[in-house]
Amino acid sequence: MQRLWHRMRLGRFVVLGRVGMDLYADPPGTRIEDAAHYVSAIGGSAGNIAVALARQGMEAGLLSCLSDDAVGRYCRGELARYGVGTAHVRLVAGGVRTSLAVTETRAKGCQTVLYRNGAADFDLTEADVAAVDFAPLAALVVTGTALAAEPSRRAAMMAIDRARHAGALVVFDIDYRAYSWASRNQAAETCLIAADQADVVVGNDEEFALLAGDTDGLALARHMARETALLVVYKQGAAGSMTFTGDFGFTTGIYPVAAQKPTGAGDGFMGGLLAGLARGHTIDAAIRRGSATAAIVVSGIGCAPASPDEAMLETFLAQH
Repeated sequence: MQRLWHRMRLGRFVVLGRVGMDLYADPPGTRIEDAAHYVSAIGGSAGNIAVALARQGMEAGLLSCLSDDAVGRYCRGELARYGVGTAHVRLVAGGVRTSLAVTETRAKGCQTVLYRNGAADFDLTEADVAAVDFAPLAALVVTGTALAAEPSRRAAMMAIDRARHAGALVVFDIDYRAYSWASRNQAAETCLIAADQADVVVGNDEEFALLAGDTDGLALARHMARETALLVVYKQGAAGSMTFTGDFGFTTGIYPVAAQKPTGAGDGFMGGLLAGLARGHTIDAAIRRGSATAAIVVSGIGCAPASPDEAMLETFLAQH
């Protein structure tokens, strides 16, 4: 565990994966089919994690690709506005497109229509990875969707290998989205390879079951903590999470809030957890900070716009 504390205190992160544009039906509570107006924000798991880290005072950069058009430039500009580094975000010409999600701010029956045909983030290459200096980083954070297609899959695996050799931690967010993969078996096999090389693995109960071949995901999480990873977090939705290391495990609940939407919780959790570890908090305190960040995000409008800064997070924790 000393390696975990030593590297995390560097406070520098690169997040590998997608960022896209979200269009929220406005005003909040409006269904897509009834909306006359929409509000834009950036979304996508890697983008949201990077924003959460930056908002909580960490140095965070995104490693990804965007389409070389108005939507791609919008996303790149918004990342920079939130303080996320874009030096390793490449604009891609041609027929690829930045992901677009048309969604709602509704706690129940929330609809999302996602457009990811020819997704630009899957164009990430080994050359993009080779341009990154991993030595100064606390961690490389890899979101599992980046493994779903080539050449992004090879690039992500190369990034994991280069980060490990540079001494940086590897954080793997399983982030399973069935629509991105050719098959469930391919997703399970590929993500398990990445998870076995990670120092920190975070996923929900369904994702760990996927990696376990639809058997006992909880047993797999415990096994990873004993044999390969320094820290494993097994999320259980409204039931909270279970955290495992090689020496101990514990259960953490969620912060009850009046949620405005169900999206963005996992990304906020990851950002708050890693920022907490980087600030030197104990593992249980960092988990609570991740849970608090998730609660704040779902109780706000949008994902990146609702992500709390350090002062907002401290106020929330003091009040709950």
